[in-house]
Amino acid sequence: MTIIGIPAGWPADEDTARDVQRELRGRIELDEPGPAVGEGHVTGLDVAYDDERDLVAAAAVVLDARTLDVVEEATAVGRVSFPYVPGLLAFREIPTVLAALDALTADPGLLVCDGYGLAHPRRFGLASHLGVLTGRPSIGVAKNPFTFTYEQPGSARGDFAPLLAEGEEVGRALRTQPGVKPVFVSVGHRISLANACAHTLHLAPRYRIPETTRHADSLCRRALKEALGDSDRGADHLRKP
Repeated sequence: MTIIGIPAGWPADEDTARDVQRELRGRIELDEPGPAVGEGHVTGLDVAYDDERDLVAAAAVVLDARTLDVVEEATAVGRVSFPYVPGLLAFREIPTVLAALDALTADPGLLVCDGYGLAHPRRFGLASHLGVLTGRPSIGVAKNPFTFTYEQPGSARGDFAPLLAEGEEVGRALRTQPGVKPVFVSVGHRISLANACAHTLHLAPRYRIPETTRHADSLCRRALKEALGDSDRGADHLRKP
């Protein structure tokens, strides 16, 4: 398997990365409703790391938005492209994630990231970054709320509570299954928050986590093991961001 190198000119320090982040943030589109739920394709994106070898594996899994059946899968493995800096984690992953997306032949449709969009300290998480770079509608569905405050939503499926940053709603804590911990949904690019939540519910008919993320999580782990050439080893050396 080919290991993707770090692109020429890729930010190598915090100041440069923040400048890029600030410039791209100005391109986010927040006035579009986004694609209709259950139409076209949705693509789950996720990554796994091997810290010992400084590798990251990315997976892109296209689902039929109506049936949630897998349409196509693609992976890529690359060098970690940026140091670990909270708030700048997207810079570690994006070249490899874009390579996985580029390997698809099907239209990806809506991008669903295991991470954040506007629910980010500088309002520009991975979902926003990928949305702006690709021009596609995108959402972030995270397992944890990062640093933001929220009230517990009601216990029923579909109940939600605002995810707040200094009084601003930057996302929602959304209950995808009755009595189960919420997920944290935020807009990435070219979609409304209400529609992002509607998509998330549709993508999570049985489990807390959307099917997009479940498929992509499994696939990126397998891709990393294959790249290491050691499928018999346990998963202890594999790390999720």
